[in-house]
Amino acid sequence: MPVISAPHDFNEGRLFVDLEPIFGCPLYLKCEGFNFAGSIKLKAANEMVASAERDGILKPDSILVESSSGNLGVALSMIAASKGYKFLCVTDSRCNLSTRLLMEALGSRVHIVADPDENGGFLGTRVEYVRSLCASDSRYVWLSQYTNPGNWRAHYRTTAQQIASHFPRLDVLFIGTGTAGTLMGCARYFRQWHRPVRIVAVDSVGSVAFGGEPGRRMIPGLGMSMRPPLLDESYVNEVIKVEEAETIRACHRMARRGFLFGGSTGTVVSGATDWLSRHDARDITAVAIAPDLGERYLDTIYQTNWLQDLYGDQILDPEEQMTATIPEREPVTRKPDRRPQP
Repeated sequence: MPVISAPHDFNEGRLFVDLEPIFGCPLYLKCEGFNFAGSIKLKAANEMVASAERDGILKPDSILVESSSGNLGVALSMIAASKGYKFLCVTDSRCNLSTRLLMEALGSRVHIVADPDENGGFLGTRVEYVRSLCASDSRYVWLSQYTNPGNWRAHYRTTAQQIASHFPRLDVLFIGTGTAGTLMGCARYFRQWHRPVRIVAVDSVGSVAFGGEPGRRMIPGLGMSMRPPLLDESYVNEVIKVEEAETIRACHRMARRGFLFGGSTGTVVSGATDWLSRHDARDITAVAIAPDLGERYLDTIYQTNWLQDLYGDQILDPEEQMTATIPEREPVTRKPDRRPQP
């Protein structure tokens, strides 16, 4: 067991879950949520902060600022608290309440934008707010996860190599797409590997990361309301788009077997299992990357009222309902009192 002095020094990257008993197809899930930030975003946050420190961009009076739907904000909150920086996270109303409270508990400030951008999302509004802050005060330092090469380099150096060491016969890799940092880091690594690996990007319906019409997206994490600047589609073999209803069903199906994962993971797993169901997967080694865990979604994805209000009463299949039916107790029949009467 390691002994650490900084929270970002611990990040378990060697855990994989075999999902075949749950979904009936050969799929290994790389779990990225076992660190003090609770998601894969710790890797990008570490790399970007360390790079800014090496380049002299971060100074003792600097205020880190970043646009985030949640998980990167938590990772930067943790690192800022550990290193003594101030941090302001610019997010929007889709950010889970528990995530906002967690950032504030770590000493960060959270600003929530309310006005959607021209694509109906909030990313454009968030970015404009960050730019205005940086223009108004030189102490603000924007790491810009959307354009920072440290975002994809983190996964080239860590995530991809961890997968390669466990699965030397890897055939297909499923990667959720938001900023495209994880996607591009892994895709670049496996492009030069000893055997061809099919890279399948998984996106949310309503996202415009790979083109198409913008639409409503209520689950934070994957998807973008603009094309990710880091994205190079020449490294991607295929793109799958997943409806949020399918994301939710995948999350609940795993939860019924004791694995509580977050919305980004549910999207990736849904896309991966759909792809595998349409291909001859008998001799395929397939891995999907799970960016997050499920605790921060207890008041959304795992909350019945929230689900029914947004997606209707039939969002879950009967066997995936969160509340199990408990059999009624058998009535108790009293035995006659055979004691002698006075």
